[in-house]
Amino acid sequence: MTQKTNVVITCAALILGALSARGQTANTPVSEPPTSPAIEAPAGPTASWTFTPAVVSQYMFRGVRLGGPSFQPALEFDFDNIGIGIWANFPISDKVDGASDPEIDPYAYYTIAVNDSLSIVPGFTWYNYPRADSANGFYKATFEPSLAVNYTIGGFKFTPKVYYDIVLEGATLELTAAWALPLKDLGTELDFMATVGTYKWKSAADNAFPEVKNYSDYWLVGVSAPYAINSSSKIVVGLAYTEGRNNYFKQSGSPKVENTGAVGRGVITISYGITF
Repeated sequence: MTQKTNVVITCAALILGALSARGQTANTPVSEPPTSPAIEAPAGPTASWTFTPAVVSQYMFRGVRLGGPSFQPALEFDFDNIGIGIWANFPISDKVDGASDPEIDPYAYYTIAVNDSLSIVPGFTWYNYPRADSANGFYKATFEPSLAVNYTIGGFKFTPKVYYDIVLEGATLELTAAWALPLKDLGTELDFMATVGTYKWKSAADNAFPEVKNYSDYWLVGVSAPYAINSSSKIVVGLAYTEGRNNYFKQSGSPKVENTGAVGRGVITISYGITF
C-alpha cells in the first residue's frame, strides 16, 4: 500500500459516518443527521415551515465520531405529504482533524400513507462538504436515495430503512423502534428510540486506487423529552448512547485497517423547534 493510500484511508475514517439520509424530527435524541419521519395524511393540503436550531455535545453518526460540540440547524418546508429541507453541522470546539466544516445537506422525502398504521417514505439526501480535501480522500459531495417503511402496532413504531449511496457505491440497512410514554402531569412525554444498522461501501475514499472498501455495524439507544412553549414551538432535550463496531477499511492487496473513529459515546442534544 502506498503512502498516499495510507493518507486516504486515515482521512476517509474521519468522514464516512456523515453519509446518510436526512429529514429528522425535533425529538431525535442524538446528533445524527435527520431521517425521514412518518407523517399522518392530513384532511387537505397544508403548508408550513419548521426551523430547528440544535446544539449537541458530540457529532456522532452511524457509530463514527465526526466531532465534538456542534451547532446543527435545520430548516424544512412541508406541503401535504412532501418535505423539503436543509440540515447543517458547524463544529463549535474539539473539531476532529479533517472533518468537514461546515457540512450542508439538502434533503427531501414523500410520505405515502397506506392506512392509519402503515406508510412508505422514499427520499434522498445530497451531502455537501465545500472545504473537503479531495486530494486526501475526502468527497466534496455524495448523493444517497433512501426508502423507509413506517409501521405502528400497539403503540410501537417500527421503521426498517434502506439507503444506497451512489458515490460510495454501497448500501446501509437500518431498523429503528420507537415508543412514547406520556407524562400528562408534567405536560410532556418520554420518547424512547433504539436503532441497529449495518453498511458496506465499495468506494469509501475519493481518488483511491485500488478502491477502498468500508464496512461496519452500529447501534443507538436514546430518550428525549419535548416541552411545548406554545402551539407552534417547543424545546427538546435528549440523551443517547451510540456505538460503532467491526468498522474496517479494506484495499485490495492490503490487510484490513480498523477505523479508530468508530467508538461508543454518550450524546446530549438540546433543540428548539418553531413552526410557522
